[in-house]
Formats: sequence, structure tokens, C-alpha cells
Amino acid sequence: MKKASAKTPPKTLGWREWIGLPAFGLESMKAKIDTGAKTSAIHAYKVREFDRDGAMFVSFYIHPVQRKKKPEIYCEAPVADRRAVRSSNGKEEIRYVIRTELQIGSDVWPAEFTLTNRDQMGFRALVGREALRKRYLIDPSRSFVQKQKTEK
Repeated sequence: MKKASAKTPPKTLGWREWIGLPAFGLESMKAKIDTGAKTSAIHAYKVREFDRDGAMFVSFYIHPVQRKKKPEIYCEAPVADRRAVRSSNGKEEIRYVIRTELQIGSDVWPAEFTLTNRDQMGFRALVGREALRKRYLIDPSRSFVQKQKTEK
């Protein structure tokens, strides 16, 4: 007879949640939680590659608020990779990949994000299954289950 596991059950997320990207000073941005997408993505524009002490970096800007051009946040990050990613419309695109801390509710952990222009998409960020793996259960009937960082 197997013993019952003493593990804490995973937290639940809805199909959309507030996320933070602490390394960029971004406390809250709406994100789509998408288990159909392998990789996470953030809206980035004016993406520029540059060398810093022999390492490849990218600079880019983020508009964290849906359908708004302000605020505009300047970011820099080391390049982790460049990958071919097939978007939901079936088009393949080579994207920069960065690693940065992702915050949902009180949880913070390192995650990979591709940089792409999401101006025409409903959300400025998409959190894919690789970032969510072994951390959360997704309830597609719910939204904003985890609190924003700014909420007490």
C-alpha cells in the first residue's frame, strides 16, 4: 500500500494573470497563461543586439499596458539563445531568447522569454508551459487568481 504524499498541492492559475518582471522594474503586467505555447514571450520593440565585454546582449523597450504606448520601459538583458518560433498564425520567426525572473503572486523564479512584437495581440506577455511546468494547475474558467504584487 502506497503512502499518501505529503506534498503541497500546486497553486492554481487562471487563463490570464498579473505577472512581474523584477529585473526590469516591472511590477504588474497582464499575461495570457497559454499551455498550448511551449515558450513564453514578451512584447518587445526597438530590439538591438550589442556586445558587452565579449557577451551578446539585447536592448529593447516594453509597453506593459495593453493597447497603450505609455509607459515605455527600457530593458537590457544577456542573450541566452536565438530560436525559430512558430507563432499561432503558423509563421516562423527567429527570436532572441532571454532569461529573467518571472513573478506570479508571491512566487519568483527564472524563466526564458522570447522577444517579439505583440502589438496586435491581446496581451503584452504570454506565459508558456515551460515556465509553468511543475508549478501550477491551470483553470481556464478563471482569471486573475493570484494577487498582483502591489496588492497586500
